[in-house]
Amino acid sequence: MQTSQPKTFYTVRFSDCDPMGHLNNARYIDYMLNAREDHLKQAYQINLTEYHKKGIAWVVRRHDIQYLRPAFYNETVCIESRLIELADSHLLVEMLMYDESQTTLKAIMWTNFTSIDVKTGRRKEHTAEFMEFATAVKVADVNIHGGLTERIKSLQNPVH
Repeated sequence: MQTSQPKTFYTVRFSDCDPMGHLNNARYIDYMLNAREDHLKQAYQINLTEYHKKGIAWVVRRHDIQYLRPAFYNETVCIESRLIELADSHLLVEMLMYDESQTTLKAIMWTNFTSIDVKTGRRKEHTAEFMEFATAVKVADVNIHGGLTERIKSLQNPVH
């Protein structure tokens, strides 16, 4: 069964931290992008190498990230990811980093990916097959127009 919100756990490594033992800001991005790639493989059986062989790839057009709480050396964090917007040639993916118990949101990132043709480097529309898959896993309960600030409020104060 496919999940639209897969999650994985990672241990913060010493080499990824600043002298205060906090995860370096740039490494949050690495952790989240690596988690998304893991989620694609594990939850959806999508291997980006196979897409690349078919001449399709996605490049990052933009990252929007907010750091809310530090992640510390040797701490276990939980990273969730979900597709929150889908268009002919772009994707908006939300990635959330929580503490191990998933009660404290440490960071949120929205990444806008553009589909490209590997040979030309130009924008390329998603295939019908990909659109069918992506439509099935896209979540609809995220207020994108409210931006990250509103999203953070909704995550920290969920309505029951």
